[in-house]
Amino acid sequence: MPPTSRSMEGIARTAVLATTIRRKNIKKGLTFTVMIVGASGLGKSTFINTLCESPVFAKKDYGNAEKAALEKTVSITPVTVDMEEDGIKLSLTIVDTPGFGDNINNEGNFQEIVGYIERQYDDILAEESRIKRKPKLQDNRVHALLYFITPTGHSLRELDIEFMRRLGPRVNVIPVIAKADSMSVPELAAFKKRIMEDIAYYKIPIYNFPYDEEEDDDETVEENNELRALLPFAVVGSEEEVSVNGRRVRCRQYPWGIVDVDNSKHSDFSKLRYVLLSSHLQDLKEITHDFLYEQYRTEKLSKEGGEIDDDEEDDEDREEAIRAQYARRQQEAAAVDASRGSLDQ
Repeated sequence: MPPTSRSMEGIARTAVLATTIRRKNIKKGLTFTVMIVGASGLGKSTFINTLCESPVFAKKDYGNAEKAALEKTVSITPVTVDMEEDGIKLSLTIVDTPGFGDNINNEGNFQEIVGYIERQYDDILAEESRIKRKPKLQDNRVHALLYFITPTGHSLRELDIEFMRRLGPRVNVIPVIAKADSMSVPELAAFKKRIMEDIAYYKIPIYNFPYDEEEDDDETVEENNELRALLPFAVVGSEEEVSVNGRRVRCRQYPWGIVDVDNSKHSDFSKLRYVLLSSHLQDLKEITHDFLYEQYRTEKLSKEGGEIDDDEEDDEDREEAIRAQYARRQQEAAAVDASRGSLDQ
């Protein structure tokens, strides 16, 4: 049935309204918040400075043993950087978490980070409950959490598994292999494969570039599949610039050559930057608001209303379950390695 003139007018008005809203957003600019989590010495500060193309965080000196020993608690540090991406003003907030993973028992670190993320949800929830809301309330919810994995070349550690499982229901977790240039190409490919196997085995919820084949166009489906295949992103960061064939490039220099930070053949950094600051920025924000925040809001209001009385699994029991599952996983991996070794002989 062909559309009537009235329905066509409605479609036209909707299109004009959408264009107007888009123009206002572009003029006003976008806001986005990224949290960076990982052990000390993995190059997180360098990554942030490379991402923002400016010295946001000073490099820490871990050469002083006494000073390093003092950093025993997570110090959550949000810093906002105003930048422009694809002609659009962007207010990017980076939430750094120095001190994470430096203790034998990191339960306090987990609680600090989860608490920070949930407090941002609480602020929005409190504002929604007001009769008169603030028209310009600042939304500080964390839209993406980059979790830096130590480049061991083996598998995820218990710390990695427990943290991502704990944070996955609250924030879009994106796993990242730090200092990826410390491994050869075959080693890196094998490490990526093992990490994704661990993520599937332990049912760790991460942001895996979701799409709907029925609703999304072919280009979106293809792009998301390509990005999903890159997980976890293997990054190399550097603030040093050198001249290569007449152009300045950010790279790490070695006796055998250079690792170009922005070259997708050398590092996934450029792809990850594109995801965060351009292609998937809006998707990460929508998932945060429509799913993660709504899930937290429902849980919070249900508990306050007395509808449910189910507390979270006891921390000790959960850690014990993770430890047992981790041990089984390591035994399975050892058995596979042993069988491969017997076949090679």
